[in-house]
Amino acid sequence: MLTIKRQTLVSASHILLRPQILASLATASARAYHSKLYKSSDEAIQGIKSGDKLLIGGFGLCGIPENLLKAIARRKDIQQLTAVSNNAGTSDYGLGTLMQSRQIKRMMSSYVGENKEFARQYLGGELEVELVPQGTLAERVRCGGAGIPGFYTLTGIGTQVESGGIPIKYARGSSAVEIASSPRETKIFNGRKYLMEEGITGDFALVKAWKGDELGNLVFKYAANNFNAPMATAGKITIAEVEELVPVGELKPDEIHISGIHVHRILKGEAYEKRIEKLTLRRSASEEQELSPTMKQRIHIIKRAAREFKNGMYVNLGIGMPVLASNYIDPSITVHLQSENGILGMGPFPTANEVDADLVNAGKESVTVLPGGTCFSSDVSFGMIRGNRLDMTILGGMQVSESGDLSNWVVPGKIIKGMGGAMDLVAAPNSRVVVTMTHNAKDGSAKILKENTLPLTGIKCVDRIITDKCVFDVVPGKGLLLRELSYGRTVDEIKASTGCDFEVASDIAETF
Repeated sequence: MLTIKRQTLVSASHILLRPQILASLATASARAYHSKLYKSSDEAIQGIKSGDKLLIGGFGLCGIPENLLKAIARRKDIQQLTAVSNNAGTSDYGLGTLMQSRQIKRMMSSYVGENKEFARQYLGGELEVELVPQGTLAERVRCGGAGIPGFYTLTGIGTQVESGGIPIKYARGSSAVEIASSPRETKIFNGRKYLMEEGITGDFALVKAWKGDELGNLVFKYAANNFNAPMATAGKITIAEVEELVPVGELKPDEIHISGIHVHRILKGEAYEKRIEKLTLRRSASEEQELSPTMKQRIHIIKRAAREFKNGMYVNLGIGMPVLASNYIDPSITVHLQSENGILGMGPFPTANEVDADLVNAGKESVTVLPGGTCFSSDVSFGMIRGNRLDMTILGGMQVSESGDLSNWVVPGKIIKGMGGAMDLVAAPNSRVVVTMTHNAKDGSAKILKENTLPLTGIKCVDRIITDKCVFDVVPGKGLLLRELSYGRTVDEIKASTGCDFEVASDIAETF
């Protein structure tokens, strides 16, 4: 039998109960840490050199490390960088400034978007761009930070992500492709084909947080978490700038998003503009009456799309037209809107006094969060999507085929938006996919076709198409079924403006 001396217990109890010893231990603990604090952004970026790979947090302009990027822009001797970031800010801010100064050789991004300089350099053969689906990008970085060399995913199956050939670099002054993406390795799991993606790490990670302490513990605010959290884990050296530097111990252990183990340098940012890329405010009913015909057409489509919502649904709204649906939800039901940049419980556009630069949707527009809503990082967000937690996603489209193939991310050599999160969303097996778009292109050509002519976002993934003229259902193995007509439209008109055959429902009626 184990015997414990009584004196040992008494001594231990005596030590634990002495207030002066506790105070002494607390004081020693408060002093016994290694500060990672740097005085300025210029000092913090020391060691970054030409040819380095930088992982950069933020989404659009939300949560970007403004001061660190400005510091790099001041260092004209730092050239030929590879930048891993969801996108590149705007032409004149964020990563866009490093493009203007020609310090970036290659971008690894999911979205080019409205950054005209980004698109110009890419299409002109001045910049290498490795386009990656947004959820894949977030997971590749997360895996890199977790020491996982690769993973299998459904995202991109049946597209050029799988087969290769996406232009990485065009020849200067030509549409010829100088560098193209490689095919992905695939493997069958449970009867389905998946493709393999590799983890991403970087020489440095540059992230921005709301609060932090000298140990490097970080707290993000609202949707500014986005790519900052996974990027912080995957840099050999992670540099964090914060809005508020707080004393060690002020941040509660259970509220810290990124532990200081991942952060090597921290500084209080010198100044913050916190620009909002697309300041979007809620419209009144009277303001809607004064909109342009094009905008009225979009609202006509999206009001019909809002009727797809059912009570209790979890729904993702894609950028552009679909995000408008948040303003037209039947007030008698509850719909939980998810935005892939890291919001669940997204509300309508804000009023002027509700605007917050740390709250934007996937389209970089200012939004609100409803009571009970939550915010999280991009890798967590796409885990929800891949994990089949969504009931439905509503996306925009450039083309849809009669079998439900979707194209919505590029017109080769002309328009390059990037796949964003769309490929991940349409790859979720159990999520209903609704596409909203105008029935015809500006030149009158059909956008609903027998086969798509543009690169695919996903194959056989669309369940319903809602246009300004009608509603189609995609019936697996059969094709399109015309379900509803917009007021004033006829079946003959739909036949004349559609690029494939379809069946007509026996109970078709004018419904919107």
